[in-house]
Amino acid sequence: MRGARMKGVGLTLAGLVLLSPLLVRSAEAMPRYRLQAAPQLHLTEGNELWDLDRRVMPCTYCHVNVDGGAPWNPFGQAIQATFASEAKAGRHLTFPQALYTLLQADSDADGDGYPDALEVYAKTLPGDPVSRPEQPLDELRAAFAAAGGAEQFAPPKKKAGK
Repeated sequence: MRGARMKGVGLTLAGLVLLSPLLVRSAEAMPRYRLQAAPQLHLTEGNELWDLDRRVMPCTYCHVNVDGGAPWNPFGQAIQATFASEAKAGRHLTFPQALYTLLQADSDADGDGYPDALEVYAKTLPGDPVSRPEQPLDELRAAFAAAGGAEQFAPPKKKAGK
């Protein structure tokens, strides 16, 4: 019995060792922008394995296709336009800065009546007009303001010494 149990443990460990490169690759395959945006937008809260779970921030947050790539949805296009307009004004932003700038603008990329920042706060998709918060706009605005408004989506501060 003991030998069978040890063999089972050995097989389980061997399986984990064989699968570990796949788990690491899936984490590495996540685009840098998603790795930056998910925590900045508080989409990782309550999910300890967020960097291995594509559902935390699906590609359709910014892309039309579920696997990412072109074309971009209205929110993705708004992020691109933010980069372009800021560059034209002589300001070169990082992705977190561009995302924050867009959310501060109180714009509604998908035209569903809910500004992008409110959709991010409500955890709906700001680039999909079908994905809308259930809460009435005025109530959502009040809750958003009480939670800190767009400031809660400011780029993370760099730690001292980095």
